[in-house]
This record gives sequence, C-alpha cells and structure tokens, in this order.
Amino acid sequence: MDPSPRGSVQRYGAVLALIVVTVAVVLVAQRTLHLPGWLNPFAETTKDRSGPALLESIRDLSRYEAAGGDFQVIVDLEKDSKYLPSAIRGTRTLFVGSGSVNAYVDFSKLNSGAVRVSEDRKTATIVLPHAQLDRASLDPKASYAVSTSRGLTNRLGDALSGNPNNQQQLYVLAAQKIQDAAARSGLQAHADRNTRSMLVNMLGALGFTSVTVQVGAVR
Repeated sequence: MDPSPRGSVQRYGAVLALIVVTVAVVLVAQRTLHLPGWLNPFAETTKDRSGPALLESIRDLSRYEAAGGDFQVIVDLEKDSKYLPSAIRGTRTLFVGSGSVNAYVDFSKLNSGAVRVSEDRKTATIVLPHAQLDRASLDPKASYAVSTSRGLTNRLGDALSGNPNNQQQLYVLAAQKIQDAAARSGLQAHADRNTRSMLVNMLGALGFTSVTVQVGAVR
C-alpha cells in the first residue's frame, strides 16, 4: 500500500468514483426496470405535518338547494409588453377550468304573509322569491393548464420567484366565466320549477288538496 498523501487521495477518489457509479446504476435500474422505490437513494417521501382543522363558526342554513350545474371553460390568457416582442417579455396560457354553480331559494326572506293556509287546511298558497345563484366553485382536481408559453424575462423571473406556478388569476377568470355562463343557462328558472314541485308534493303528502306556489312575488 502507498502510505503517502498522494496514495490516500487516490484511494478516496476511487471510493468516491465507486459511490457515484453505484448511484448511477441504481438510478438507471430504477427508471428502466421499475425497481421498488426503496432502492432509490434519492426517492422522495411525502409527510403531512398539518395540524387539525379548527372550527371557526357555525351558521344555520335556511335555503333549499334546488338545482346545480356543472360547467367547463377554456381560459386563453395572454399578457404582452407594449414595446417588447413576446419572445422577450410576454406569457400566454391555455387553462381548462371545471366547476359547478348551485341555485337555491332563500327561505329566510319569507315574510309572515308568505304562507297562507285555509281554515280547513286543504288549500295552501306560498309566495317565494326567485332562486339565486351561489358563487361558482372550481374543482382544483379537474382544472389545469394545457399549455404555457413565456418570454425570456418571464422565465428568468419565474426561476427567481418563490412561486413560479402561480395560477390564481387563471382560477379567478375561470370562476367568473363559469358564473356568467350559469346566469345565462336557465339554471335559476330550473331551480324555481324544482322548488315549486317540491312544495306541491310535500304539502300534498300532508293532506293539502290545492297548493299554489307563486314564485318571484317577494320583494
């Protein structure tokens, strides 16, 4: 054996080279042979260290969910610089947003004269407000970016920022477009019909022979 410092360096170099080769072989085998993850020294593990959810408040619900609609929208968002070409500064993203909107009738707005019942309890008249649309709810699992093109300065900025994949604006735009689509879809009218049918059937089961439901008369 060579006891000189040069010999020690050579031995350490040989050991280091052997470690590098071993790791490379394991990584290649992991990718090509689909070996178990425990053989990969660089395999990632995920641990959820989040604390428990805290109840902040409880509220009473006084509305009837009468209908719901599922929507999908494609957002094509492009941002350009006024004086620079898009290859230098600019972004364009195609984003698929999937979400739902519920239509409901708020029974808390009924006044004392909204329900009128005859003395023989055979006839009932109910005055209801029109159904309202809830806020659009986007499904994060079904919403995704299809493609993204970025200029040179945008790519550099994303690399230096702490959140290069911020898609908040895309989610906001998708939710607004779904909300607008729900308002044009006839979902509220469908909810009005469902609410009227529910009340007629329910009161009919209670023995009422004549049930009149007036929708939209409450102001």
